[in-house]
Amino acid sequence: MLVSFTVYVGAAVAEIAGCFAFWAWLRLGKSPAWLVPGLISLAAFALLLTRIDSDFAGRAYAAYGGVYIASSLTWLWLVEDQTPDRWDLFGGLLCLAGAAVILWGPRAA
Repeated sequence: MLVSFTVYVGAAVAEIAGCFAFWAWLRLGKSPAWLVPGLISLAAFALLLTRIDSDFAGRAYAAYGGVYIASSLTWLWLVEDQTPDRWDLFGGLLCLAGAAVILWGPRAA
């Protein structure tokens, strides 16, 4: 369980950083050179997500969504210096709960 969570967080950081590189280039006027680490980061995201211990990709991706949302709110706070409000936090916790149900809920044999 801890390994899956660590891989999900690593994938989220890689995806957010990669997407932010494109955001910085297109929305913040940064150099196109930002695209190189952005593309590397997005490739790392894809590779990390394949490391999730799940029999089905769709289930792994669905559970990842909750971790991605919580990680995005952490990015908002730590990188963009915007404090998430109570609704951000409640929504993030709700998504993490949903991700846990999808990933670790009992399955019929």
